[in-house]
Order: sequence, then C-alpha cells, then structure tokens
Amino acid sequence: EFLTMLVGYSSSSDEEVENPSELTDSTGKQAICYNFSMLSSESVRLPVPGCLLAMFPEEEEPDNDTSLHDGRIRSFKHERGNWATYVYFPYPPDEDFMELLEELLEVAGARGVLLTQQREFHLSVSQTVVLKHHWIQPFTESLKGSLTSCKRFVCSAGSLRVYSNAERTRTFLGMEVSAGHAQLAEIMKMVDKTMIEFRLDTFYKDPSFHVSLAWCVGDFTAQLKECLKELQGLVDHHEEGAFLLTLDCQELRCRAGNKTFSFPLQS
Repeated sequence: EFLTMLVGYSSSSDEEVENPSELTDSTGKQAICYNFSMLSSESVRLPVPGCLLAMFPEEEEPDNDTSLHDGRIRSFKHERGNWATYVYFPYPPDEDFMELLEELLEVAGARGVLLTQQREFHLSVSQTVVLKHHWIQPFTESLKGSLTSCKRFVCSAGSLRVYSNAERTRTFLGMEVSAGHAQLAEIMKMVDKTMIEFRLDTFYKDPSFHVSLAWCVGDFTAQLKECLKELQGLVDHHEEGAFLLTLDCQELRCRAGNKTFSFPLQS
C-alpha cells in the first residue's frame, strides 16, 4: 500500500529539530463543543462519553521536564492533543559514517564543544509544525496525494556547516547537500502544498538541505565555527579519501508525535 504507518518510534519531543521557533499553532475549529456555563461551581464534572473519546483519541506526549530531555527546552507550549510533526528522508548510517562522526565529536570536544550525536539521522524537507491529533490522518492523506508523481533519486553531502535554532538554545553540526538539491526542492514544493492546505508554515525560501550529525544545548555557533576547518579536514581526508554522505531518497516519511508514516517514491 502506498501509505504505510510505522509504529514504535520515540516521540518527536525527544528528537532534535533545527528550527522549532517557526512553529505555528493550529487554527482549525473544534468538531465538538460543550457548554457548561449553566453549571454551578459546585456541579460535578461529567465524564466525556466513551463514544466521543473513541472518535478523537488524545494520546499523551512525554513530560516537558528538561531533566528528562538532556536539558533541552521545548520551543512551543505543549498542549494535550497537539503533535509536533515534520517530513523527512531517513538516513541509515553505515560503519564508515559512524567512525567519522566519532572522530568529529572527539575533535570538537577537545576544542571545548561537547556534542551529542543524533539518535537517528535524517534530512528534513519541512519545518516542524503542530497538528491536532485528529488532523494527522487527513494531513498524511494530503501528503500522499501530493507525492504521487515524485520519483526516487539520490543526493549526497560532504561539507560541514554549523546550524542553530532561532532561539539560540541549541547548536547543530550538519552535513550540507551538494548534489540532489533540485530534486529535494521539488519534494519540498509538494510538501509545502499540504502545509498551505492546513494553514501551516512552509519550508524556508532558500533552504540549506542537510543531515544533522550532532548537537549541544546552548549557543556554541562561534566556538564550533572556529574549529570547522579542522573538522572539515577530517571529512576530506577520511581514510582512503574524502567522505561523501550518500542518501538514497526512495522513501519520504512524516513523523507526528510517536507515529511515523512512510511514502515510497516511484522507481
């Protein structure tokens, strides 16, 4: 089936997103409203009927306690039923990549920047937006329709670049795409169509497509840039030659909270 839902991933609140400050609140109307204005302050609160709970199941996301998230701070207020959502291509790391990453983290640490590697690696083609739980299905169905004519392609990256979120509360070391930018831009346009349909923020006007490698809490942009040339040297002279991250873009994914949806592209 063209649209597949993968279950079992960690909640997106545990993932590192480059630009959470660009989040917009959902503006859709609630499907069902209750008016309790006639009840006195001493009235007993009635339980919501089970049939209604089944229509709009509200699953809980993890607590916002920073001690549970390595000191990271949520960039938007968590409300029950709101799910952080983004669209991306997954990058499955190989042994060569992980060895290089270990070297990069070691050198950055020696220069005073203690980076934590990403729990998983991906290339984003959307901002992180907020969806109501009952919007997830129509949102993914819209994505499915937009991507029907998109074909599989390969992109590559080899240049390191420093990124930070808009609030400067997190700093990232990423590897920027050098080949495949045009194809990624086309995918981005298709994703933007769905974002516009749901009145959500589209991706950036001049995006820097990249795979985030590692991150740290706080603004360490200047310190990381100071040793960027040395770090790039590790990439350019890795073992037998320059390391090139190659990403087979055969399957686009959308993560909404702890739900992940897969969209295979045409061969």
